[in-house]
Amino acid sequence: MKGNIKIVTIGGGSSYTPELIEGFIKRKDQLPIGEIWLVDIEEGKEKLDIVGNLAKRMIKKAGLDWKVHLTLDRREALKDADFVSTQFRVGLLDARIKDERIPLSHGVIGQETNGAGGMFKAFRTIPVILDIVEDMKELCPNAWLVNFTNPSGMVTEAVIRYGKWDKVVGLCNVPIMCRKIAAGSLQTEEEDLFFRFGGLNHFHWHRVWNKDGEEKTAEVIEKVYATEGGLKKAMQGLKSSGVQNIPNISFLAGQIRNLGIIPCMYHRYYYITDDMLKEELESYEKGETRAELVKKTEAELFELYKDPDLNVKPPQLEKRGGAFYSDAACELISSIYNDKKTYMVVSTRNNGAITDLPDDVVVEVSSIITAHGPVPISWGSFDASSRGLLQLMKDMELTTIKAAVTGDYDTALQAFTLNPLVPSGAIAQTILDELLVAHKKHLPQFKEKIEALEAK
Repeated sequence: MKGNIKIVTIGGGSSYTPELIEGFIKRKDQLPIGEIWLVDIEEGKEKLDIVGNLAKRMIKKAGLDWKVHLTLDRREALKDADFVSTQFRVGLLDARIKDERIPLSHGVIGQETNGAGGMFKAFRTIPVILDIVEDMKELCPNAWLVNFTNPSGMVTEAVIRYGKWDKVVGLCNVPIMCRKIAAGSLQTEEEDLFFRFGGLNHFHWHRVWNKDGEEKTAEVIEKVYATEGGLKKAMQGLKSSGVQNIPNISFLAGQIRNLGIIPCMYHRYYYITDDMLKEELESYEKGETRAELVKKTEAELFELYKDPDLNVKPPQLEKRGGAFYSDAACELISSIYNDKKTYMVVSTRNNGAITDLPDDVVVEVSSIITAHGPVPISWGSFDASSRGLLQLMKDMELTTIKAAVTGDYDTALQAFTLNPLVPSGAIAQTILDELLVAHKKHLPQFKEKIEALEAK
């Protein structure tokens, strides 16, 4: 890359965009940005205009001459791009509401990236990301794809496995939150700790050491995960509670001690499923699922964004969840561009980092970010208490991705059957069928099956 760089954000009308712009401004001396293109679809035009104008005001306030383009023409934007970031939601928040409420109506976990809802987000998203990749092959064949679109691990896997595009990195803010929680519990700075992460997106574990080389994993478990209310207290102690999608319920202390490694917040769906479901059902009955609350928060944010005098990222954005993601995306881009060799946790090809999984699958793992992309840091092997569940979840992901690409109903049902959060048999089939019909507008690959279901 030479001269000014061109950055394209697909899903540019997202409420996250101000944080992305703030991250680029912070790195103005590291990234010679010439153009930023914010891309959206017709349904997102109003939000694109609002957030795009805020982005322009932020850049002007920073005294920068970057050109900001707002467009609904993805191909125009992608031409000669250096970096493409993705943060889009197929079907918008109304689709997420369906992903959560339909499974819950059958007494089954309804969540954005886990269980039936997470699989349907993959079904809707993967065909779109693969179309984007085809455009990139033609219009910006040397660009890096930085993906935050959920389910981030599966989307990244689809890009590599079916899109045949290796210059892709998946990002998530959960490892960032895990680092902050550990540092807070040990009353030290993140920079004074060394972390090693291994697993899948929204399904990783980690270990931690101090600067003297002493492992502090067990101490973090005791202070945060094996103390009643410890995790809740740790989250409240953070400046921004970036993982807002998950009910804050304590793990079972003995189980986490026995694991000997620190789970991520999303593991609660698998380790204490009944407790999580109970909490979700209470929210469902009140019409306050996470998606419904996010929709209200977003509406409030965009009212703030409309203010012509606003020229900074408003602090209310922290309530949206996903805090620190955009800053991570900017740091990732800077590290690739400048070959900074930054330590980050990303979704990338395994390449032997986790010996319990094939080399060619995508994992979420500690990596060094270089000019040629992430270089995974070895995790090694998991204990039997974690290994089987990890392998099952990876196979579930691969089966889900295959169903998303092929539109094969039986493959989709197979993915449902593999997922620990979806009951097998008739309930799985009922939820699958209802979600297919509910999302028919965004599932062209399942068109024939949906028509047959509607004809019943």
